[in-house]
Amino acid sequence: MTPVLRTFVWLFFAAVTAVAPLAWAAPDPGPAAAEEEEAASLDSPRASLLRFLTLARDADFESAAAYLEIPTARKAEAADLARRLKLVIDRHVWFDLDTVSARPGGNPDDGLPWGHDQLAELPSPDGGLDSLRLIRRGPEGARWIFPKSAVLRIDAWYEQLDNRWLLEHLPTALLRPGPQDLMWWQWIALPILMLLALLASRVMSRVTIALAGRAAAMTRTEWDDAVLARIGGPFTLALTLGTTWLVLPWLALYSPAEAFVHRGLRGGLFVVFFWTLQRMIDVVQQVIAGSPWGREHPASRSLLPLGARVGKVVLFAIAIVALLSEMGYPVTSLVAGLGIGGLAIALAAQKTVENLFGAFSIGADQPFREGDLVRIEDFIATVEYIGLRSTRFRTADRTLISIPNGKLAEMRLESLAARDRLRLFCVLGLVYDSRADQVRKVLAGFEAVLVSHPHVWPEGITVKLCSLGASSLDIEITAWFQTNDYAIFQGWREEVLLSFMEEVEKAGTSFAFPTQTIHLAKPAAVGAAAASGASVSQISER
Repeated sequence: MTPVLRTFVWLFFAAVTAVAPLAWAAPDPGPAAAEEEEAASLDSPRASLLRFLTLARDADFESAAAYLEIPTARKAEAADLARRLKLVIDRHVWFDLDTVSARPGGNPDDGLPWGHDQLAELPSPDGGLDSLRLIRRGPEGARWIFPKSAVLRIDAWYEQLDNRWLLEHLPTALLRPGPQDLMWWQWIALPILMLLALLASRVMSRVTIALAGRAAAMTRTEWDDAVLARIGGPFTLALTLGTTWLVLPWLALYSPAEAFVHRGLRGGLFVVFFWTLQRMIDVVQQVIAGSPWGREHPASRSLLPLGARVGKVVLFAIAIVALLSEMGYPVTSLVAGLGIGGLAIALAAQKTVENLFGAFSIGADQPFREGDLVRIEDFIATVEYIGLRSTRFRTADRTLISIPNGKLAEMRLESLAARDRLRLFCVLGLVYDSRADQVRKVLAGFEAVLVSHPHVWPEGITVKLCSLGASSLDIEITAWFQTNDYAIFQGWREEVLLSFMEEVEKAGTSFAFPTQTIHLAKPAAVGAAAASGASVSQISER
């Protein structure tokens, strides 16, 4: 999946399905509509309006036309007039059926004659407002219908719709309402518009950040460069949401659908806000670590990665609560539930809590930092990552060892990176054929090599004949190189050892290797010794 497509999928689900629990709770003219119709009088404005909307949503426009007072000359166009009236109503009006009269005579308090009921006002071609009413017709089997005056205005209202070309050419199935009262064609068009908005926003974002980067490069501060390096994603998302909001009128959403989409866009803005704060945590960490204060307080600086991770976790929890609040959930009850649930989790997850406090203990005590070479009991490795639950170590074989922080806090830790010098220690053996003056010359030469080396600490040099070994004259050498970089130490150690070889060659002697001398007695001596009771070992010592 390409980064653009992955970002779009994430954007779509974050901004629209952030309100997923509410998305499929759209009004559905089914059992609820039947109950509503039974509750109202069968010849009331509410019952007639509900029946018209139900039939129109089911695309049964021929039956829906029975609720229009069609002029005789346009009887053949009855179904099309019902369809157009439904599209006009969808564009401009959202009916709350509870506010429509359920009485046979209509609303007695609207100031209209008996048998007339005001429903809404629609934009007129001349810039004014036209009344949309229902009137009661027929003494027997009476029903409330849209009067002839309204029917004659349907064409003018319909001609004002911006997207009428699209409505005339779309299949009828796509004109039916889906979840949250968005028509199915709007559900298809919305992600397409968001994808186009995302592509346009990526271009605008890169151009804007590039221009801002040139301005930031002219300043002496580093925080502005760090902000620009991390703000690309949130800025692109913000531009995408803004562009989507600008093109929403093209979708011709009516009130409930528009409220749903706006709620999704507001959820996306929450994501932008908290995403930006999360990126700013990284910026603050970088700025503090590179500041003079951070360089002067290395112990405090090493706490920054752990503090940044804790801050991100807290920020994520606040973001979840804020999004749930925007969705309409009772946050007070949620926080109270989290308190009770947190107590239960703390009792059930003691090891997890122990590891969390172990992470803080490591951060406060500072036995090591990320990137340090350490020896922990039976292995030597580099600290790769200090997490909230465990710490990972990279061994010389490039394998990863993960140890829970709670257990790590109790283990024997040795930080090799804390050394200010690296020690050279070795025992070199000379052959027993070496004379005393040759040994003294070798000792002096070894010491001269170490003293003359520019990176050897002068106060820690030791070159001594330490023992007369089984097969060599052993010389013990100890010195300290003034570096904590092991790679550099290896190079200097090689130089010194090669110089030692040259000094041994100059002295006219050589290095020893393990040897053993065996003395064999003559057979006559063995027989005489055996007669006298001497052992073989005594014979070999003679």
